[in-house]
Amino acid sequence: MAQEGKPALGWAARDASGLLSPYSFSRRVQKEDDVTIKVLFCGICHTDLHVAKNEWGNAMYPTVPGHEIVGVVTGVGSGVRSFKAGETVGVGSFVGSCRACESCGKGYENYCPALLLTCNGVDYDGATTQGGFADVLVVNQDYVLRVPEGLPPAGAAPLLCAGVTVYSPMVQYGLDAPGMRLGVVGLGGLGHMAVKFGKAFG
Repeated sequence: MAQEGKPALGWAARDASGLLSPYSFSRRVQKEDDVTIKVLFCGICHTDLHVAKNEWGNAMYPTVPGHEIVGVVTGVGSGVRSFKAGETVGVGSFVGSCRACESCGKGYENYCPALLLTCNGVDYDGATTQGGFADVLVVNQDYVLRVPEGLPPAGAAPLLCAGVTVYSPMVQYGLDAPGMRLGVVGLGGLGHMAVKFGKAFG
């Protein structure tokens, strides 16, 4: 007999209107390398709007958006050693990859052909992945990040998409050293983060 997953309540888009309404569903069964998280905060990214309104033509309704997730660990599988109940953690745009291809080997899981998106993807059990506009999340430990003490959880959530989107290339191209010049076009969700990182880098 198959085990039942963790009951969850989220806000789902059911059609291209993009309107969200309450949606009861089940998260996958927690595996030995999974972390179960009580969601406290989830930022909203423009990608969430694209998915909810099917603007990219690939929405799998009903779909629960959200990939800037911060919460508290409520359970861990037997193989999890890096996290424990009560810790504040975050989850970003994806929750799985093959970990065997060249891209994964170089730390570029976002280019993996088997990339598993946090929402609107197909999970390993065949179910549609549902995002963080929900009360609970079950995710592989390798895609969970610890939120440092002293960093407000509500402020940490946008760092998991908008933040990393600008931080990563700044570091990759050496713009994380004092005295470097940085040009930022626009001061929206990404631009204002780039300015903040630039100031912090000196």
